[in-house]
Amino acid sequence: MTLLGDAKVVLAVSGGIAAYKAADLASKLTQAGATVETILSQSAQEFVRPLTFSALTRRPVHADPFEAWTEAAAGHITLGHDADVLLVAPATANTIARLALGLADDLLGMVSLATAAPLTIAPAMEHQMYMHPATQAHIATLKSRGATIVGPDSGRLASGEIGTGRFAPTEDILGALRIVLGRNGVLAGERVVVTAGGTHEPLDPVRFLGNRSSGKMGYALAQAALDRGASVTLISGPTNLRPPYGATLVNIETARDMEAAVQAAVLDATMLVMSAAVSDFRPRNQFGSKLKKEKVGGELTIELDRNPDIVAGVSTKGIFKIGFAAETDDLLANAADKLRGKGLAMIVANDAVTTIGSDDSTAILLFADGSQEQLPALTKEEVAGIILDRAAVLGGSRGRQVIP
Repeated sequence: MTLLGDAKVVLAVSGGIAAYKAADLASKLTQAGATVETILSQSAQEFVRPLTFSALTRRPVHADPFEAWTEAAAGHITLGHDADVLLVAPATANTIARLALGLADDLLGMVSLATAAPLTIAPAMEHQMYMHPATQAHIATLKSRGATIVGPDSGRLASGEIGTGRFAPTEDILGALRIVLGRNGVLAGERVVVTAGGTHEPLDPVRFLGNRSSGKMGYALAQAALDRGASVTLISGPTNLRPPYGATLVNIETARDMEAAVQAAVLDATMLVMSAAVSDFRPRNQFGSKLKKEKVGGELTIELDRNPDIVAGVSTKGIFKIGFAAETDDLLANAADKLRGKGLAMIVANDAVTTIGSDDSTAILLFADGSQEQLPALTKEEVAGIILDRAAVLGGSRGRQVIP
């Protein structure tokens, strides 16, 4: 379960055309396990009805700043005190201005002043309204108070114009909430570099040497690090995956591209998680045009050069290194050799045949002190969380790695 599964989210919906998209957001939050208390402004109710949100969240919807207090709930006071995060989505120019000015003549304004919960805002409005100096000044004020702003995106707007002001995708808003909720986690203040996916070693303009890596494990690790408060650089080979919101994405293709990217990223990092399936070899010669079987003849011999050992080339000084060993034979012996030979604090060993490309993983964690931990069959998201929790407990994430 993600941090959202334990969260109490106050979702405030203001009156713009994007209000209908907030219904999907409320649904996704509820599906993730969050308790969602919805506030609908008077103008929001011109676009969406309270029944929509009460049906999706299975909670009452709040609209009246003077709703009756009970022994269990004291209106805006209880909403503010119980909230883990106050999410305003969509936030119109008017709502942003009112929040910046601290006005308290509607329910959202009262709750925003009555809560110590972090504020997250997803603006949505016309381009000129968003770019107006007043709106930009109000956003700057809210940022200076610690608010997180998600979006807006650029593209076609409700008016038919093209510009900046589109409501951010639901996935981005959920990702931002995870970062907000996890910012005081066990990796808070850490700078984590994660590598993911396979590498492609070109043979000609249309062919390459590669492997079956999907990148799922690396992307799950990047998300897990964000959930625990780290800043994350994700160095990724070609995949079909959406990168986690908030991660700095560096796209690479070849092993030498990845080596250069890793060496640059670890200069100010405290942890390297090398989960990428890097090609061990590359073609010695790359052909400038597509190889034609008619010209090659009956056989083709490809000479290979060895690719660099990226993780072994990263100094252990001041950085906690985690490696992966996906093997088809002698799993533990090969993993232990890599642990020692590459100067790792931890290595994750798993069966290459059953793990690569799968949503699940059965892994064994090996540590520099010789200890091991067998994990049951889990999703890659669950395995990623355990890996980073173990790293945090070991203290290596603070740059105190000790290799026996």
